[in-house]
Amino acid sequence: MKVLKLSTQLHKWIALVVGLQVLFWVGGGLVMVAIPIETVRSEHRVAEQLPVPLALAALPSLDEISRQAGVAPTQADLHTTPRGPAWTLKPAKGEPVIVSALTGRSFGPLSAVEVSAFAKRAYQGPAEVSGAVLLREAPEETGRTGPLWRVDFADREKTSFYLSPATGEVVTRRSGVWRIFDFFWRLHVMDWNDGEDFNHPLIIITTALTLSIVVSGFILLWIRISRDLKTARASRRAKR
Repeated sequence: MKVLKLSTQLHKWIALVVGLQVLFWVGGGLVMVAIPIETVRSEHRVAEQLPVPLALAALPSLDEISRQAGVAPTQADLHTTPRGPAWTLKPAKGEPVIVSALTGRSFGPLSAVEVSAFAKRAYQGPAEVSGAVLLREAPEETGRTGPLWRVDFADREKTSFYLSPATGEVVTRRSGVWRIFDFFWRLHVMDWNDGEDFNHPLIIITTALTLSIVVSGFILLWIRISRDLKTARASRRAKR
């Protein structure tokens, strides 16, 4: 009986310690499966745009572009942007350099009017732009570094498009829905800093304790059922 009482007390106290986190796991999981991931990513706010063919014959060679940019790239990517064709030149060391594929020089700075027009063109929906601001350092929610333009839309999700200050491309999207999802995700993985680490010691220990509650609960249930069956059989024999 002493062992049973001690086991019951341990079971209750451990359950009390990890119970709140179990609630976060279940509640967070419900939120994450209830909200379509496409809505979280604001994919329904992305306007369909036909790709623009590159007039390769009219563009200077990569050697000429590299010489103009003063970069010896180990990798180079050519793509279309709202400001025209651009090369992304990746040197052996340092950050990639983005230059115009027409001149080999960096694009000039964007104005709020220009970046708002680029964002509106990439946006699907009736909402208008409610603000555009150049951020000197990308917010943590973007998962990026360096400066970015943030363009906000007056829709019910409070959608924000983040654009490259060099090319005017939309590099990521965030919204109130994404922020709610991110909040519950951080609670779910118990990483309140950036929500990236889901193998840290705290979650491993909490999961192990939760498993011990489940296992001990089954053991205690089996002990109680066995005891009740014995009591019932003894009662039937006494009545005979």
